[in-house]
Amino acid sequence: MSVTQPAAERVRVSAEPDWYESAGISLGVRVGNLVFTSGQAPIDAQGATVGAGDFERQARQALANLSTVLTNAGSSLAEVVKATVFVTDIAQQDIFAKLRAEHFPDKPHLAESFVEVSSLANPEWMIEIEAIGLVR
Repeated sequence: MSVTQPAAERVRVSAEPDWYESAGISLGVRVGNLVFTSGQAPIDAQGATVGAGDFERQARQALANLSTVLTNAGSSLAEVVKATVFVTDIAQQDIFAKLRAEHFPDKPHLAESFVEVSSLANPEWMIEIEAIGLVR
């Protein structure tokens, strides 16, 4: 005997303005009680880079964008279970560790991958963060 589960509906997560609409991607997608975000970059709501050359400022902006997407999906930074952080300089790990402690203080700690890449979509970007969060 087999049991077939109905497929969970995929719901696009957006913001107003939606800074990724012109790229043809969603800020995030909610499936059931999970939210999958696109990589959140250090950009403002109009898509302009914030903090060129300043890693901490860029990281704070990317985290603020991540928070907005999660909130718009019915989640929050406190509900993140997995994050992937892409950076162009692995030496920034200590700065990000400080920000992680500020933004994700709850235990158990989230699962995270911290990855150095040769470049991101915009050469001014030093960081991009994607996450999976719960909706309770």
